[in-house]
Amino acid sequence: MDRTPVVFIHGAWLRASSWESWAERFAMRGFRALAPAWPGEGPGTGPPVAAPDVLGGVGLDALTDHYAAVARSLGSSPVLIGHSVGALVAQHLVGAEVGRAAVAIAPAPVGGVALPAGAAGTWRPPDPAATGPLVSLTAHRFRRVLANTVEAAESDRLFARHAMPSPRRLLADLAAPAPGVLPDTGNAARGPLLLVSGQEDRLVPDSVTRAAYKRYGDCTAVTDLKQFADRGHCLVLDGGWRSVADYVLTWLDGHGIGGARPARALR
Repeated sequence: MDRTPVVFIHGAWLRASSWESWAERFAMRGFRALAPAWPGEGPGTGPPVAAPDVLGGVGLDALTDHYAAVARSLGSSPVLIGHSVGALVAQHLVGAEVGRAAVAIAPAPVGGVALPAGAAGTWRPPDPAATGPLVSLTAHRFRRVLANTVEAAESDRLFARHAMPSPRRLLADLAAPAPGVLPDTGNAARGPLLLVSGQEDRLVPDSVTRAAYKRYGDCTAVTDLKQFADRGHCLVLDGGWRSVADYVLTWLDGHGIGGARPARALR
């Protein structure tokens, strides 16, 4: 038996370690789980940023190319599971038929999907006068924007373990992305896609994920939406992560995508 690969793609202001519980959970279900770091990001046990100059130069196109290369290197078509900016990358890749299925959790809003006025400021750098290549969040802002549905102690723990700066270039790209990195919402030949939202998300409000879902309305490929009540943007790593992960596993199973599969099923 061969194991179906699943590639986890993390989002802005978080590091690859944010997927550690998911990777373990999926591996227990027979998947070959990978959570590759962004270019310039440090390893899970090291400093959050190993190469600031490299990470600072990462834009949306480079990030998309990075994960496309990972997906194509695996020998069989992977499941792509992304969060925030990573969810945007996952949508683009499955739309380009790189990946057998994709899950986009709280996907970053681009491509004509506008943020509500009250949420637009959450994506802006906290210090507009700063010019450095990396944008950091304080523990206070992390809780206000990403972890607003958990207690302060849990937010602080998540911040200490999983937070890292995001490239200013990447944040700018989200405001005006190149056409080549936008998801193809009309490709009927792509694999199944699940969009997931937290209804208390301040960074990517539920209304934004629903608007993104509607953009796939004319496509005959499988596109589903799942909303989680009382959950914020950190729904993939806070204490309720398991309910989201298990829903995704059940959804994949419903589309005939399990962890282990016969070798003849490789494609």
